[in-house]
Amino acid sequence: MDSIAISIPGLGAAWDMAVPRKQAMPVVFASPHSGTDYPPSFVAKSRLDPITLRKSEDSFVDEVFAGVVDEGAPLLKALFPRAYVDPNREPFELDPAMFADSLPDYANTCSPRIAAGLGTIARVVATGEEIYREKLTFADALHRINELYRPYHMALKRLVDSTAESFGVAVLIDCHSMPSVGGPMDEDAGRRRFDMVLGDRHGTACAPALIDAVERFLGNEGFEVVRNNPYAGGFTTQHYGSPASGVHALQIEINRALYMDEARIKRNSGLPRIADCMKALAAHLRARLPAMLVAD
Repeated sequence: MDSIAISIPGLGAAWDMAVPRKQAMPVVFASPHSGTDYPPSFVAKSRLDPITLRKSEDSFVDEVFAGVVDEGAPLLKALFPRAYVDPNREPFELDPAMFADSLPDYANTCSPRIAAGLGTIARVVATGEEIYREKLTFADALHRINELYRPYHMALKRLVDSTAESFGVAVLIDCHSMPSVGGPMDEDAGRRRFDMVLGDRHGTACAPALIDAVERFLGNEGFEVVRNNPYAGGFTTQHYGSPASGVHALQIEINRALYMDEARIKRNSGLPRIADCMKALAAHLRARLPAMLVAD
């Protein structure tokens, strides 16, 4: 396994990619929300303590999926935190109330994600607490988008495109985790969640055979699995998923209680089991994927 990283002057690394010696399957795994490199200037502007500021992280998801590289699939991960800039949003999905100056006309200022406080530059963490002491400037948002968001998506696009070129088809598995109970801004607020949620944008982002196979595999492993509720897939799934063009995208959300202490943001004894399961899923896809996509 080899590792590649790209650094941004003054910001550290934007992303890291673990790649197998030889890619053995047309599958790319990506973890956009497990980054933990919090810029000191961002922490200083926040009104939250460090643990609360991390509540939006998909903590340790990069570790959960690390074994896929041994099965012959690359793993891309963002190193910057979601609370700083979210690569699973449109590039300019921004809340005008957060900024001291005006936003450009091309900004999307009225999406459901913005209403929830979770745009490209988040207003709140996942538990609903406000992040900032004072308003930001658009220049600050633009800096984050240009220097971190765009390099991440450039790397992801190159990876998907090169996979499709090599294999004639590409599958993007977007790797996430979710709180075990719906948060205050969620439709399922206060309710216990399933073990896994698979999102295919309600049947538009990947071949039915792909989500069927993943759901069946995870169910056979003993997990409770549901589709598209409460998460159907975000910007990444929608933007990259184009089955008619031979690119399939599927989002996997893992219940955090299965592998971590959510209050303290610590790994628990369940993490090795979940990691083994995701590695086994990659092996299953390697063996079955060509046939299932041709059949579809």
